[in-house]
Amino acid sequence: MKILKLLSKIISQLTLALLFLNYSFANEPIDIWKIEKKDIDKTDNSISNMQEVKTQNNNSALSVKSNSEIVINEAIESSSIKLAGLYDPAQNGLKIDMWSNSDGNLIKTILNKNLNKNLSEFSKKILDIALLTNSYIPTNNITEEEFLEFKFTHLIKKKDFELIKDFLINNSEVPNKNKLIKFYADYFLSKSELKKACEIFNISEAVSDNYLNNFKIYCLILEEKKEQAQLLFDLSKELGEIDTFFEKKFNIMMGYDAKDEIISDENILYFHLSHKTNNEFNYEPKINSPRYIWSYLSSSNILKNASSFDIDNPDELRLLERATHEGVFQESELLDTYKKFQFNLTQLLNAREVYKLLPDYEGRALLYQRLLLSVDTGQRLNMVSEIKKSFQKSKLENAFDNETKIILKDINENNVPANFTTFYENNIENKLTQKRKIKFNNKKIHQSKLLNYFLNKTSLPRAEKETNDFLKKIKRDKKYVFSTKDIILIESLKSDGIKIDKKYSNLYEYNFTFSPDIQQMLSNGELGLLLIKIVDIIGENELEDLDIDTVNLLVSTMNQIKNADLRNEILIEVLPLKV
Repeated sequence: MKILKLLSKIISQLTLALLFLNYSFANEPIDIWKIEKKDIDKTDNSISNMQEVKTQNNNSALSVKSNSEIVINEAIESSSIKLAGLYDPAQNGLKIDMWSNSDGNLIKTILNKNLNKNLSEFSKKILDIALLTNSYIPTNNITEEEFLEFKFTHLIKKKDFELIKDFLINNSEVPNKNKLIKFYADYFLSKSELKKACEIFNISEAVSDNYLNNFKIYCLILEEKKEQAQLLFDLSKELGEIDTFFEKKFNIMMGYDAKDEIISDENILYFHLSHKTNNEFNYEPKINSPRYIWSYLSSSNILKNASSFDIDNPDELRLLERATHEGVFQESELLDTYKKFQFNLTQLLNAREVYKLLPDYEGRALLYQRLLLSVDTGQRLNMVSEIKKSFQKSKLENAFDNETKIILKDINENNVPANFTTFYENNIENKLTQKRKIKFNNKKIHQSKLLNYFLNKTSLPRAEKETNDFLKKIKRDKKYVFSTKDIILIESLKSDGIKIDKKYSNLYEYNFTFSPDIQQMLSNGELGLLLIKIVDIIGENELEDLDIDTVNLLVSTMNQIKNADLRNEILIEVLPLKV
């Protein structure tokens, strides 16, 4: 029996090796974007010469094929310029060499500064365009790996999994892509969405990481492809890439061994396999357990009920708070637990001072009970604010996020004391969801119906006529004073080709000039660097909060690179009167 098993193993390995050999010769992928034109010309000449040799000797077919592959591979290796991205450069007024002339040290400085910020939505959009536009990778003072790492970090922070899939499909040969594959697979496995977790391996079949190789073997088992799983497992074991833990779990999943009680939380895959191969699975997380543990426990519903936590045990209460922060329990369940604490009247009346002397979890319980007893709006806001601060100090801000919104929703904005206005506005649920409508005011250029052009409701010829008609009225009105917003609007119209009659050309003065560094970026075609510089300027600020000089800079830049979409978004957010 052992001989048959050994023979079967040898045959399997030979079969797999032949399959890989055949694939490498017959289906060698060639990325034409990685071959410079001069190298392509050399390749064509080489192939042409070899074809002549082939006509002289029909038996030299294999040599011709081998030589042509060598020529092509040398062309790929010799090319130091590579492409990586998704979007068409022309779509946003950019070029394929948008990074080529830029200093990598400056790129790294700006991106390192901003990638970890809580950027505004417009900043995120600019960064998305900068990092995901299909372009040559910069080579001056920055390595390919460093630049790609910025792209990967941005994609991971966005958590746009469809975008990650598209990136992997369109950049199949990009190095170090294992980071994206692992993030995708781990995320959905932590949510117990096994089908979604495994689909990424059908998109990116080739993985060069032991962990992902194990993940792929597991997915093959789930998909009832056990023969392929066995082949890949045997080959990986021969290469020394299989550890004892995974081998044991593999044998259980394949039906070779009985289930066991071995648990590993080294990574989410091993934790999941521990759960699935143990009939008596029982795991108590710790305060510092990784986020994937909490996510998996929540999605798998294998953590004890919130009501069973002991309020006299500090470790259990802190564990409950952490679990709530991670989304395992509802905030209301934690708050119900807070109600179980026993406080005397003196403590409740002086809660704002007393809570500071108590353990953090008990102090939050005291503040919450005092909140429930409060009727006065100022007192309620005081308690909510203190509870929020306490959670933030303990780095558990998500444990009281939704409840804060619910409490504030019941408070009339007109009754909010002045010292709590900022807190109220920053935490009220509908702050960012309110959409105000544009109200046209034809007494001011930047609030007039000329805005319809930027809303794509007016054609260019019609906008040209309306603009000159408007300026004609203004010329008659000697008292009209042009604001910076007026000038921004008219200059944007002119940038799109709208012609202003000469008799109106002296109605205002426009003296805007770019700063030397931005002018240099424009002159050198460093549009990628220019975009991340804009991200650095805007940062966490929303468009409506920017000063007019910054708005002028942004609009002028978009006019210069001919990106009407981004420019129009700025104009419509900043210029109109809204109600």
